[in-house]
Amino acid sequence: MSQEKIPMTAEGYASLEREVRRLKSEERPRIIQAIAEAREHGDLSENAEYHAAKEQQSLNEARVADLEDKLSRAQVIDVSKLSGDTVKFGATVTIVDEETEEELRYQIVGDDEADVKQGRIAISSPIARALIGKSVGDSVEVVTPKGSKDYEVLKVEFI
Repeated sequence: MSQEKIPMTAEGYASLEREVRRLKSEERPRIIQAIAEAREHGDLSENAEYHAAKEQQSLNEARVADLEDKLSRAQVIDVSKLSGDTVKFGATVTIVDEETEEELRYQIVGDDEADVKQGRIAISSPIARALIGKSVGDSVEVVTPKGSKDYEVLKVEFI
């Protein structure tokens, strides 16, 4: 696994920590119980419940390992301490679609925190990559699967 730092907000870090705790304290015991119950059914070679529970255990442990790796490499960025007029990680950016005049507002967050419905886009997304380093009044072209879109930056905030 890479040792590269992973930028995330304090909120995103806390969310990953909660998920690890849940996987360890709720899912792990539940799966262990399911394995124990399936073992009681006898012959393990043809025991579908046992194999399904072992598969769940494998997936759960892999997810825990992945999240713990991300937490160990997290670079937590306190958005409330950021400022400036250029778009960077943590910024909340208001943009306008130059064709439809539709205004959009996004916060640029870590990959594991992204939720477009909540207005949180991943730093690695095409639109975030296009916006990084831009200021109010700048235009950006974003290439999407549906074609190219042009946006103008209306506002850059750190909330």
